[in-house]
Amino acid sequence: MSVRVLLAFAPFVFSPFAHAATDCANASDQATMNQCAGQAFKAADKELNALYQQVTGRLKDNPEGKKLLVNAQRAWISFRDAECKFSASGVAGGSVYPLIYSVCLTGMTKTRVEALKHYLKCEEGDMNCPVPGA
Repeated sequence: MSVRVLLAFAPFVFSPFAHAATDCANASDQATMNQCAGQAFKAADKELNALYQQVTGRLKDNPEGKKLLVNAQRAWISFRDAECKFSASGVAGGSVYPLIYSVCLTGMTKTRVEALKHYLKCEEGDMNCPVPGA
């Protein structure tokens, strides 16, 4: 990944943590950038887990649908992790690896967050949506 691409991701990865003890908005060494990227992933993963719990809660009366979601989520996690390992493999063993890997995890997790949010917006009677409306 080029420096230009990494810089493009910097606000995405670092801005939510500008108020934290570590000044991620001004991270200037690799260890701090790695730490901040890891924190960004943890925040995205926390949001993902909260939304996943909401979706599974809506499926409480549909055990088959819930089972399908659980299987899909497990498959998605396996894919995300494998994809990010591959994506970061060009810098494997280097000090930048944790940053590249975490940025990938964060980006893919945020995409899945949006998919789960979409499920939670289903209207009653929407035949194209597997999750009942609230």
